[in-house]
Amino acid sequence: MADRTGWNRIARTFACALMLAVAASVAHAAEPPADPWAPLQRGLRPNVLRADAPLPHWSLEARMRHHQVPGVGIALVRDGRVVAARGYGVRIAGGSEPVNADTVFSVGSVSKVVAAATTLRLVDAGRVSLDRDVAGDLTRWRLPDAPGGEGAVTPRMLMSHTSGLGVHGFADYPPGEAVPTLAQVLQGEPPAKNAPVNFRFAPGERSDYSGGAVSVGQMLLEDLAGEPFARIAQAQVFDPLRMTRSTYASPLPPDHGNIAHAHDERGAPAALPRGYETFAEAAASGLWTSANDLGAFVAAIIRSYQGRDGFLRRDTAVRMLTPVARSWFGLGPRLDGEGPSRTFHHGGANDSYRAWIEGYPESGDGFVILTNGANGDALAREIRNALTDALGHGDNALLRSLAHPPPPAPDLAGRYRLDAQVPMEIRGAVADLLEDDTFEVQVNDDQLTWRLPEAASASALHPLAPNRYASASGSLRLLFHRGPDGRVQAVSVLHPASDARALYRRVPEVE
Repeated sequence: MADRTGWNRIARTFACALMLAVAASVAHAAEPPADPWAPLQRGLRPNVLRADAPLPHWSLEARMRHHQVPGVGIALVRDGRVVAARGYGVRIAGGSEPVNADTVFSVGSVSKVVAAATTLRLVDAGRVSLDRDVAGDLTRWRLPDAPGGEGAVTPRMLMSHTSGLGVHGFADYPPGEAVPTLAQVLQGEPPAKNAPVNFRFAPGERSDYSGGAVSVGQMLLEDLAGEPFARIAQAQVFDPLRMTRSTYASPLPPDHGNIAHAHDERGAPAALPRGYETFAEAAASGLWTSANDLGAFVAAIIRSYQGRDGFLRRDTAVRMLTPVARSWFGLGPRLDGEGPSRTFHHGGANDSYRAWIEGYPESGDGFVILTNGANGDALAREIRNALTDALGHGDNALLRSLAHPPPPAPDLAGRYRLDAQVPMEIRGAVADLLEDDTFEVQVNDDQLTWRLPEAASASALHPLAPNRYASASGSLRLLFHRGPDGRVQAVSVLHPASDARALYRRVPEVE
């Protein structure tokens, strides 16, 4: 966000312009196009463009070919209802079976939000307590000792990624591979491919995205109910919302029918001969669902938040969509923005599928994007851009970098280390997105890049000012601080959507 001046006249002019822009945005949002699919005909775009670059006006079909994604399912939500849902492309590359609104896709970590709703339905029923230590209710697996030997782990922590438990994500299981039980996953025992689920941090200390924590939550529900998670979710979510195409069954039975098959980065069929993988961790990554069904889920969360639906009690839905301190998450989804642009969202990425859900609890708008290709994340971002532009709520706007940027100062290059004195309540989403305590900034051929320790390569930074840059996705800003002595002392990493920020101090060349 740009710094505001103290000049009253400029401030008044800015305020008037902002009011007019907001009014135009609200008017636009209230009058969606007659054809709800019009934004996908010429509205796809990147997140960041140079100020002098023309808007590309990509079509969905053209970008599907570019990213080599054979099939896409999309649902649109308005006023808390699914108003349109459809498919694009084919279920299997080279085939003729089309994707439609009822075609099922693997949705990766979007599974976690539906799993959270399953838990919250049981909270509403009095069968689960948000703040009860889960250790006493787990019967098939023992929670490891927390750092320091004390600290309860609660369902609230598991759903908001503040439990301190590790294992970020899980590998998929191709056809023919042995699939572990949930207990083997938590213990890290073969045939599970992950390390044991253990503590990385003390409970409640910080946000750390954890598929392992969600899997602990799954085991909690199964141990309490005495039945598989797939059956619990069916009773608590799928049946009440009439999500007839959705299931946590894994492997998905072929007779489920109308299945979007897996594809690799080249758009070639993957996970052969069956055509899709198995996901051992149901709650964390094992949901199969359709555009119609997942759209109905997003709509139900919105209506519950607005007090127009009994799927969740309103106070429960409000808790679900309220950030937990030190986290980017509420109880299940990530949360960004304020006012009409306030959103809940979550992405999903298994080996061969990418998915995205987004809802606007104030307006009742939302959408679902499902893809059956390994490059579907890039495509989904472009689709999201087209849909949010059409909604006109003022969020996710195109970011324009400098048209005539000065060459980056050579002394911006260097190694930067996290200042851990900045409270976790302030760092929030940045701490979740940047798990490493250091990163390196480089200047090469008038291009500023940064590289995280685990990254395969450096990533370009887009100039917004001589000391301010945006990440390649546009979601983060790097603000370099040059002191009165003329030296670059530190860099703030900002996540504008959630107001989170962290400070990284320059590491001396000789420590």
